Amino acid sequence: MSPTPQERRAARHQLGTGSGTPAARRGPSGGRKRPITVDAIIDTAFGIVEREGYEALTMRRVATALETGPSSLYAHVVNKEDLDELLIGRLCTGIELPEPDPDRWREQITGVLGRLRDRYLRYPGISRAAFAAAPSNLDTLRVSEGMLALLLAGGVAPQAAAWAMDSLMLYVNAYCLEVSLAESRLGRGDGGWVVSRDELLRRFAALPDTFPATKRHAAELTAGTVHDRFDFTIGLMLDGLATG
Repeated sequence: MSPTPQERRAARHQLGTGSGTPAARRGPSGGRKRPITVDAIIDTAFGIVEREGYEALTMRRVATALETGPSSLYAHVVNKEDLDELLIGRLCTGIELPEPDPDRWREQITGVLGRLRDRYLRYPGISRAAFAAAPSNLDTLRVSEGMLALLLAGGVAPQAAAWAMDSLMLYVNAYCLEVSLAESRLGRGDGGWVVSRDELLRRFAALPDTFPATKRHAAELTAGTVHDRFDFTIGLMLDGLATG
């Protein structure tokens, strides 16, 4: 008897993501179509997200792109949540983790977070797949393990390191989602919600005098790129960690 999707998922957690047994194609064009495997499903899902955004990703949409029915996907992937976990795991496979250096731990963990950010931003909205998900994929856990080791090497107490790792990942996810939403609105020509720095300065200058701090410090409020703010926030969070 073939393993169930749930059994396949459990095996992936023990052995890493494999391509799985290809599902047979039926019909006159079956031999010319790409076999249905876990890797084929992941690749197709990423293509959809890259072209159309995460909101467009559904099991039915993936099945259509693979010229099959949703039931063929469920032979390999349990459900949409399982697919989300596979996508985040695939992104994490490309994250380089340095050997922890107590003298450079801040630089090292900032680099890991920056690499994760850049991979998320390639696929608009993909960080939504990481929200409210208990880490169980081995590729995702590898990154968590590496980050925890860096924090501990820096002298951060174990409990603080554990919660800091969770907070840092949450910030990366939220940052990438916000950037993706802004770019999506710009792509739709929705300029009323995403405006330039010059326009923000004009709006702040036009505020009534009941907003004295905002008017006085408009330049500071609008300064820097989004990545400048990313680096600042990561630094701020790391500054708050007491080290031994």
